[in-house]
Amino acid sequence: MIRAAVLAAAFLLGGCGLRPLYAGGEGGVVRQTLSGVEVAPIAGQNGWLVANALRDRLRAEGPARYRLEIKLDDDITGLGVRRDDSITRERRTLRARYQLIDLSNGAVTLDATAGSDAGIDVVRSEYATITAERSALERLSVIVADQIVTRIALNLPKNGS
Repeated sequence: MIRAAVLAAAFLLGGCGLRPLYAGGEGGVVRQTLSGVEVAPIAGQNGWLVANALRDRLRAEGPARYRLEIKLDDDITGLGVRRDDSITRERRTLRARYQLIDLSNGAVTLDATAGSDAGIDVVRSEYATITAERSALERLSVIVADQIVTRIALNLPKNGS
């Protein structure tokens, strides 16, 4: 009985039109397309972190077909306040506006945004707070890079890659 249910479910899922994003592994269409994306330089420490996270995920190997241009907005906002008017909590927000440009004709094939935020406890030690802010930026850079790569992977095969 269980076997029949599993076989029926497998049969039904096969016809639903879903397909694995990275089908074909390293030789698949998506992997090959992502390896043809170059990351344009991004200003600042946050730009360096995002660009490195993107390069790690894209693994560009060979001639570039696309250029990824990104503008970042990095903001730290104080939230909680102590009686002495010092801040107790911060929110660090990293937003990216990015465009994927087809190098063969200069057309923008994708224009989108990505972003995330993180909460930071502000403690009496300035060193600990600065370290927490930097750690949050590192985590946010990875999250934003993952969002960008996923969006590119989902949109490029539809564009005839």
